Amino acid sequence: MLSPINNILYKAWSYFFNFWIMYIPFHALRLFFLRLCLGGLGEKSALLLFCEVRKPSNIFIGSHCVFNRRVLLDGRGGKLTIGNNVDVAQEAVIWTLGHDAHDDFHCDKGAPVTIEDFAWIGHRAIIMPGVTIGRGAVVAAGAVVTKSVPAMAIVAGVPARVIGQRRSALSYTKFHRPWFE
Repeated sequence: MLSPINNILYKAWSYFFNFWIMYIPFHALRLFFLRLCLGGLGEKSALLLFCEVRKPSNIFIGSHCVFNRRVLLDGRGGKLTIGNNVDVAQEAVIWTLGHDAHDDFHCDKGAPVTIEDFAWIGHRAIIMPGVTIGRGAVVAAGAVVTKSVPAMAIVAGVPARVIGQRRSALSYTKFHRPWFE
């Protein structure tokens, strides 16, 4: 639990970071600040405009990852580890902290999240605390992932269920940095 002064400073920093730094339309400048704040950021990864990062020191991102506009990365409830060549579509949300529905006082409940290499997270997908997305797995648009996803599985729905298997050699390298995004 943060002291009142530390809580105010944390909220001020979070506001400055998410609503000023993440709105800078130049990758180089945004990446400079992200490298200072994130737990780790691999080479040639990109967080496009308007992404939101909560407790960046708990977020570790591999190389050649792309996070499109308005992605939310939450590190408050535990470590968020993202592998290499991960593609996250617009408005996806990755939570490490939520509330315990069975708690009388609506207390927080957190758990780490791991997204392994070559995973692909679709538009407006939601990843809940404690989940691991396996190597090469695909999370369809709008899916809500409440349980871990095996490698190379394709999941969809609410809650997400396996609907297929990915057939790919996974031999690509992601690099996407459009101008002014």
